[in-house]
Amino acid sequence: MRFTSIASGSSGNCTYIGSDNTHVLVDAGVSKKRIEEGLKTLELGLSDIDAIFVTHEHSDHIAALRTILKKFDIPIYATKGTIEGIRNSDKKNEMTDSRFIPITCDKEITVGDMKINPMVISHDALEPCGYRFFIGDKKVGIATDLGCYSDYTVECLKDCDALLLEANHDVRMLQTGPYPYVLKTRILGDRGHLSNEKSGELLCKLLNDKIRGVFLGHLSKENNLPELAYETVRVEIEMGDNPYHGNDFPLIVADRSSISPILEF
Repeated sequence: MRFTSIASGSSGNCTYIGSDNTHVLVDAGVSKKRIEEGLKTLELGLSDIDAIFVTHEHSDHIAALRTILKKFDIPIYATKGTIEGIRNSDKKNEMTDSRFIPITCDKEITVGDMKINPMVISHDALEPCGYRFFIGDKKVGIATDLGCYSDYTVECLKDCDALLLEANHDVRMLQTGPYPYVLKTRILGDRGHLSNEKSGELLCKLLNDKIRGVFLGHLSKENNLPELAYETVRVEIEMGDNPYHGNDFPLIVADRSSISPILEF
């Protein structure tokens, strides 16, 4: 199983998960060219992709979908609400394609040798979701764009071999930064984005003996720094009520503009 972030940040997101036989993307929120450059590092192309799973309809998660649908016969999986949101935002009516396949949270889908189980997340979109991916006895979890987490979130993401978790903002940077009050309130709310501290708290509840690596993703360009996200989450792990330390596994801040290190397990 291979797992990496092709791009991650408030300006665009795309993640790869695959086996020898099955290759999928989560979101396509950067340009088709950027996605192809990332896949080339993996010795793949868009023609090798078996499916794209979309978390929600915001532009930093779907920017390349229109172009990809024009040129490649790739099925697009998303919740009914997300599909509705994508089509409502499509002013040229170019994404009425039948390759959109509706999915339901907590109902498993199979693509090749991979099983995928969507999960409910809390965000200000029509029907957003995170994902769990299973290949054999390996499990990967992806949860970004969530303003809060619950026991349900922890239950869904427990026992993962690898994770991509949101660490969107530093609360103090956001509060003292240039964003208008309404936007700050949205980001800090239960349907906004997870702070560095909250990301570390959630991760502490998910650590297990088989974890092979964790990506911190969806960092805000204006309200966070990679070093700050890393150190805040690391400190949460060190001080948390768990037997693990921040250097027990790779803790990787997903890069905004290029492919991140590849986890293989």
